[in-house]
Amino acid sequence: MIYLDNSATTRQHDAVTEAMLTYMRQDFGNPSSLYSLGVTAEKAVKAARKKVMKAMGQAQGNLYFTSGGTEADSMAIFGAAVARKKRGHRIVTSQVEHPAVLEACKRLEEQGFEVAFVGVDDQCRLDMEQLKDTVNDDTILISIMQVNNETGTVMPIDEIAEHKKQAILHTDAVQALGKLALPKKADMISVSGHKIHGPKGIGALWLGPKLHIPAFLVGGGQESGMRSGTENVPGIAGFGTAADMIRLGTEVGELRDYLLEGILREIPDVKVNSPQDGCPSVLNVSFLGTRAEVLLHTLEQDEIYVSTGSACSSNKKGQSHVLKAMGLTDKEIEGAIRFSFSRYNTKEEMDIVLDKVKGAVERFRRLGSFR
Repeated sequence: MIYLDNSATTRQHDAVTEAMLTYMRQDFGNPSSLYSLGVTAEKAVKAARKKVMKAMGQAQGNLYFTSGGTEADSMAIFGAAVARKKRGHRIVTSQVEHPAVLEACKRLEEQGFEVAFVGVDDQCRLDMEQLKDTVNDDTILISIMQVNNETGTVMPIDEIAEHKKQAILHTDAVQALGKLALPKKADMISVSGHKIHGPKGIGALWLGPKLHIPAFLVGGGQESGMRSGTENVPGIAGFGTAADMIRLGTEVGELRDYLLEGILREIPDVKVNSPQDGCPSVLNVSFLGTRAEVLLHTLEQDEIYVSTGSACSSNKKGQSHVLKAMGLTDKEIEGAIRFSFSRYNTKEEMDIVLDKVKGAVERFRRLGSFR
């Protein structure tokens, strides 16, 4: 099996699984319990919190565990809107955000907030001039992802911070954690465990020092009152272990470049949708004269797994909102494949992938499957 859909999810580290099993089989106490079994679980949560904050490059502020990146985004967006609604009603985001951000902003729009959607260019780079013109004294929240999940484009979060005025700046860094250094000037950062070889169902929201937003889930007061409910100790411990194993390096980027060079050399009529300076783990390419969905299932027959876009919205009909916002034609969108890499991939695998992709593309073009 060759797995190249790591932007959707990653294979869990064996060490992560072992850490989780410890808190399922023996140290399974409730962190709120006063006896030793509960105290052991509480220590595991505290240790994981420190590991995740360290991986994020944060020495200060507060980290709250959630059920994943989507909840972390909701906690940030709805919390900021409530906290600052007396100061203004404008929210600024981009046209290419993850659905977790876009849908939350649309919900706030229904509640009377004004939401401005900033555009991008054909490489998914944010239109900074439009953003500067859009942010005004009524803006209370800016939410821009650090790395686009479909193209790998890196957004200039720290530069955006220079123009935020009174607004809280939130970034969804789910695709960035473990690949790039996270921004230093964001006020809120969302991350997720299963994108860094950790478990699914666990994420976190970091809030900068002195920033306060209302609790997202109320009840027993867990997570310093910010997210009530008994903590997912195995998931949290697994997240901490995965965060502790992060290594920012060049090997993933080398694989991306190696595959891209092969595609450009061996396959004519392609359009590269990812910028050269994008996140090293993502490569989006349109194979003109093909249908990406057909290519995906053809590669699947050889146990090669790629994507046609965001797995988080793959059950929805219609074109990629990201590629559409970039101005791609219907034919270019229809032939777009996303390859996303991890530390477990190799150059030998890329040679196999190139051979199989080339064969599939040539066959479909020859048969005239594109209409």
